[in-house]
Amino acid sequence: MTTLEDYRRELDDLVKIVANESASDLHLTEGRYPTVRVSGFLVPLVKKALLTKEDTLGLFSAMVEKEIKDKFMESKECDFAYQHHDTTRFRGNAFFQRGSISIALRLIPQKIRSIQELNLPPILETFSRKPQGFFLVVGPVGQGKTTTLAALIELVNNERAEHIITIEDPIEYIFEPKKCIIDQREVKVDTDDFGTALHSMFRQDVDVAMIGEMRGMEAIGTAVTAAETGHLIFSTLHTNNAAQTIDRIIDSFPAEQQDQIRLQLSSSLTGIFSQRLIPRISGGLVPAYELLINNNAVANLIRERRSHEINTVIETGMDQGMIDLNRSLSDLVRRGEITAENAYMHSLNPRILDRLL
Repeated sequence: MTTLEDYRRELDDLVKIVANESASDLHLTEGRYPTVRVSGFLVPLVKKALLTKEDTLGLFSAMVEKEIKDKFMESKECDFAYQHHDTTRFRGNAFFQRGSISIALRLIPQKIRSIQELNLPPILETFSRKPQGFFLVVGPVGQGKTTTLAALIELVNNERAEHIITIEDPIEYIFEPKKCIIDQREVKVDTDDFGTALHSMFRQDVDVAMIGEMRGMEAIGTAVTAAETGHLIFSTLHTNNAAQTIDRIIDSFPAEQQDQIRLQLSSSLTGIFSQRLIPRISGGLVPAYELLINNNAVANLIRERRSHEINTVIETGMDQGMIDLNRSLSDLVRRGEITAENAYMHSLNPRILDRLL
């Protein structure tokens, strides 16, 4: 009979493999080998035994408290954070598939890397130095949005004496207060939901807030209002680019409220940064990105329901610091960082990329 202690020892070994292989993710699924993701590719650990139903439940039980396990067995899915000793932290999601448990774990690096260390454009630092506003980091799942947000928050932590609150589900990066007071609130542990935490924030003398994800009309509306009333707000959305992000925000509101949110967004938005992590020819991943900076032209487009023209503004706004995704991709190809094939794969408009290459 395999005991809970046996599963903890097996987790120790799997975490060592994740570290040694520089993996970003670990997958545990009944009937399959434990699998890691390295430089974007899934690699089964064939020297391990195939996982049984008991194994996946046992490994999950070794990661979480009994209360979380009991809630999961009722709801059939849950987000959680797993701290392995004092050295390694994972964001996890457990779910049922065909009656069996599967677990996906994303490694959260212990060290919060800077904008420079992440190979991101230096202009991003200017958004951390603004006294107020609404800044979004967007992109598909697994493209490094949380890591970029952490770098921006850490910059504030290093440079200013302010009160930072993060609202996350679950908490990912652990910040060590430097010049700032930093309070990290986990949904379902420290607060009931994002909406409640956001409303409470106004009574907590907060200067800067990081919201793990914009979920629903209420959360978006409160975040935009907070940015209007003197707070610096950072958050993420699962959208592909700046124009789609603006449409998603506005479309989350009923028709009769959309003109109001357009007006608020046009004045409170500071920028939208969209990123992708692309396999590097020399190994690992390298970011490609788009940056929209909210200037008078962009604010007018938002107010006048002309968000479809935002891509053109980005393409022609390089002198103001804007960055076009196709130019970012073509620069990476020219520098020998990524293949042209991967550039085309991640481009949202391959015909324009064709002209740049």
